[in-house]
Amino acid sequence: MKEKLLSIKKEAEAALRSASSDLEELRVRYLGKKGELTAVTRGMGALPPEERPAIGALANEVRAFIEGEIARLKAEREAEAKAEKLRAERLDVTMPARLPAVGGRHPLSQTQRDMEDIFLGMGFTIVDGPEVELDYYNFQALNMPEGHPARDTQDTFYITDKILLRSQTSGVQIRTMEKTKPPIRIISPGRVYRSDEVDATHSPLFHQVEGLVVDRGITMGDLRGTLLAFAKGLFGENTRIRFRPHHFPYTEPSAEVDVSCFVCGGEGCRLCKNEGWIEVLGCGMVHPNVLRGCGIDPDVYSGFAFGIGIERVTMLKYHIDDMRLLYENDLRFLGQF
Repeated sequence: MKEKLLSIKKEAEAALRSASSDLEELRVRYLGKKGELTAVTRGMGALPPEERPAIGALANEVRAFIEGEIARLKAEREAEAKAEKLRAERLDVTMPARLPAVGGRHPLSQTQRDMEDIFLGMGFTIVDGPEVELDYYNFQALNMPEGHPARDTQDTFYITDKILLRSQTSGVQIRTMEKTKPPIRIISPGRVYRSDEVDATHSPLFHQVEGLVVDRGITMGDLRGTLLAFAKGLFGENTRIRFRPHHFPYTEPSAEVDVSCFVCGGEGCRLCKNEGWIEVLGCGMVHPNVLRGCGIDPDVYSGFAFGIGIERVTMLKYHIDDMRLLYENDLRFLGQF
């Protein structure tokens, strides 16, 4: 039996030295329940009692040797495999990186930012307000009580009888006048909603920038000067503006404003439909009823207000002929900007 154990040790040692040997297979072959070493140790019961301790110690020595060699070789192979993986995955940090594709601002966002920058440069403050608005701030406080015909022209999305999706950002102006004493100089850009059919020039969701100035001695001349500075900043230094009489319930007098065509300089072209002028916004002096309703004395203070559609300015500025292109998120279109 002693010779058998020594033979198993020698045979196992030779097998373990082979680089191609399967360690798990060798473990089962020698140390498993049906392994060669297990078979020998099971026969120890037939030995004389005085020989059993020496043979048992030798069997344990052989088992320990085989287990130790398997563990050592397993650790070596794992270390080699890890080193090889690290070599294969090694990066050359001196190579130039592949930069990810970087997007740009949406043309609507860029136009809004350009408009905001112009007004900020003139001392205006940007004010935000809720898109889900009360009927009072969207209509009543703007001199449009219930039954007023101007309400019918806006095709409003009502949530309840008194709550709606704002059809203009003018409600921000009312909220500001209620909380702030003059002088006031603000713009309120944001999304607005009207129940329009979707086509090349209409959308149920669009964007506006509305402005408000209230102080002592504000005149129509201040309004014209402000809008002329805005038009020159947005469309070019040679831009001219003209006022055409109009009617808005919350301003009196009211006007629509045209800018000279920035493509042809007013001579007439396809963009301006050969008229030389392009309509861009509405404006007027704040109606005394609106000031009075906000707790501002119209005998002491006066003001002007204006509203500009961001989509319209964007389409003019970038020569876009279909508003739907601004909302379809087509990267082929957006990549041009």
